Amino acid sequence: PRSVGAEAIVTVESFFGLFNLAIATGLLFARISRPTARVMFSDRAVVTLHEGVPALMFRAANRRRNRIVEAEVTVNLARDGVTLEGTRMRGFENLTTIRSRSPVFVLTWQIMHRIDETSPLFGHTTQSLRAQRAEIVVILKGLDETFAQTIHARASYTPEEIVWGGRLVDVFSRDDDGRPVIDYTRFHDIDGP
Repeated sequence: PRSVGAEAIVTVESFFGLFNLAIATGLLFARISRPTARVMFSDRAVVTLHEGVPALMFRAANRRRNRIVEAEVTVNLARDGVTLEGTRMRGFENLTTIRSRSPVFVLTWQIMHRIDETSPLFGHTTQSLRAQRAEIVVILKGLDETFAQTIHARASYTPEEIVWGGRLVDVFSRDDDGRPVIDYTRFHDIDGP
């Protein structure tokens, strides 16, 4: 540039070029460095006896090599209902789990809900849940140990994905040295009906 005006234009152009590059780099880094939950849930849930009481069971696994600290799971039953005024509405009811928190979620977690007289699932079958367009919604959240950020994972089970009288196959075994090993190839397997 040979004039003051041309020099001003080149200066402004250089500034905006560097500014745009810095913004693009920041956005890319923010996208890459944000933790994602790599939690795997079993394909189906089961209803089976646990300590003499029917229980809804499914499992989750942490597919990352790090830990999820202060993991917490909430399970809700979403279904259609009718209000006292006769209006059809979709509602959510909490399904209390036997253990809703885990201080450190590393490998697997079997999540269970007792189906007793206080449970919204008490007395229901696949057909009655299907008639109410029911769905079991699962939310798992915790703190990613590496990035110190909250992560979330979600799963849901329709009445067709609940096996009544089935049992989750045991995925734990021991290797030759006696250490516990998890067989993830059997993670979704169910015994029984």
